[in-house]
Parts: sequence; C-alpha cells; structure tokens
Amino acid sequence: ELKYLTIKNINKLIRPNQIWFTLIAGVEYPCTVISRTPLWTIPDLFPWGFPLTHLYFNRFSELLVHKPGEGPLLALLASLLAPLRWGISKFVESYIKKKLNLKKYGMVPQHSFLQSMNSCKIAIVPEGFYDNVEKGSIVLKKSPTFSFRKEGVLLDDQSVATKDPIKSDLIILATGFKGDQKLKDIFVSSKFQDYIIGSSDKVVPLYRQCIHPRIPQLAVIGFSESYANLFTSELRCRWIFELLDGKFKLPSIQKMEEDVLEWDKFMKRYSGKYYRRSCIGALHIWYNDQLCKDMGLNPKRKNGFWAELFEPYGPIDYA
Repeated sequence: ELKYLTIKNINKLIRPNQIWFTLIAGVEYPCTVISRTPLWTIPDLFPWGFPLTHLYFNRFSELLVHKPGEGPLLALLASLLAPLRWGISKFVESYIKKKLNLKKYGMVPQHSFLQSMNSCKIAIVPEGFYDNVEKGSIVLKKSPTFSFRKEGVLLDDQSVATKDPIKSDLIILATGFKGDQKLKDIFVSSKFQDYIIGSSDKVVPLYRQCIHPRIPQLAVIGFSESYANLFTSELRCRWIFELLDGKFKLPSIQKMEEDVLEWDKFMKRYSGKYYRRSCIGALHIWYNDQLCKDMGLNPKRKNGFWAELFEPYGPIDYA
C-alpha cells in the first residue's frame, strides 16, 4: 500500500503530480516535497490586482533592460529606468511572499523575480498546493543534496538537528534534463560536439537561437525557451523556411558569432547562473523583431503608438 510520497523539486511540479496530492496527501501520511533552490512560483497572473502581462510582456517592459545589439540611446534609457525595473520586481515579489506566506515555510528565493523571468524559471503554483502545506498534507523541505536509505531519503541539511530519514514508499525525481547534452549527442564527431555546445561558461552558440555559425546545415528548434514555446517555435520554423527559400541569407560566421556574444552578455547579466538555458522569455518581443526583420516582415504588430508600447504581445500578434 502506497502511503508516503516524496517528490524532488517543487519547481517542476506538473499536473500529473497534482493527482498524487489528491489521491494520497493527508496529514497522517503527508507528501514531502524537497527543493534544492527555492524559485519564484506565482499564485496567479494578477499581482496586487495588476496584470503581470502588462509588467513583463509589452515593449515598455523591454525598455527597462539592456538588450543585445542595442544602440546608445536604448542603453541610456535602460540605465535611467533601472529603479523602475527594480521596483516592478519587488512589487511582484511582495505579492507572492504575502499570498503564499513563503517566509513562514522558508521558501523565499535568494534571487530577484526579474532573474527568474529572464531565466524562464517561473511556474504557476498548482491550485490548493499551499493550502495543503498549511494543513500539513504537504511538507516542504530544503536541501542541497540527499541520499537514499532503506526507509526513504536522508537530507543533507545542516540546519536540522535530527538526521532521521524521510519515510518514502515512492520517490519522484522531477529534476528535468540537460538540453545541451541532448544537442551534443546528435553528433558522433567530438569536433562537432564541441562546436554545438560551445564553452561551458558561455551560452549555447546558436545564431537567432536556431543556427550554429559553424554548422549552418543544422537548424535547432526549441532549445532556447520562452513563455510561449509553441508560437516561438512556429516563428522560428517560419524563419528557417524563409532562409531555405532564399528570402534572406545568413551573415558571415564572424557576424553571427558576434551576435551570439551579445546574447551571451545579456543572459549572463539578467539570468545569473541559469544563462545556459538561453531563455528569451523577458525579451521575446526584441527577439521576434529580429526574426521579422530578417524575413522582411513588419515587426510592429499593434495599431497605434500607445498600443505598440503598452499592450502585451502574444501569439495572436504573429498569426
């Protein structure tokens, strides 16, 4: 009989796991969720009643950050608007901490909400999750590592006096995967393996997040993340089609590698240690503009100046 469930990584909870909570979570046999690094999870898309899409998914929000290939005017504007950028991040953080009572459970992240947005490390909390935490049906634990024991798992947590294992009949390791390793495994040649994944201290070197400058015969779709991966991948596929159809040509290897370095600087600046994820989530409009310009399409998809500046961008704008 299954009584004790342990899940590794609160940040990768997906809908099937909610079924486990519904079926077996209870105060008598609580479900333990282990988190190595607490990340920002949002209870809804309206912090303090304000739409999150108006804070992070319009052109104005992208004026607040430094962008790859920006000119001196945009660079100056991003520097001047830095206090507003910080204030918006704190505004959202305060709502999440209050709504989910993160401090009580010791789950307040050490990094900013802005960094999470720029590294695609945001998730919506499953409905009723923290209600079950409050009732004791779910127990949250933080630990950098753990080891298996006959009874279950033993946390490597110096703050806990007792070292008793967490009883577990079933352990779910929701730890994700290494996307760059999957790219590397495409090739047999060690030379091309080194090409595709690049240096470990830089982003994966893909021009427009699709083409390696030194392997232009290969197109990669879906490695770089956004907050609407389906339409981003569709737009990239359109870009690849137009390239193959001869509508535009790739720049020189040197130009492409220079562009990759610009994106490397951006991702290291705003994504922190998660820069290898190559997330374009908080800069998706700027990125899509580049694809549209390459294809000879108008990157401005709204009607009017104010709409272009403040209305959120989404998949429908590129239909």
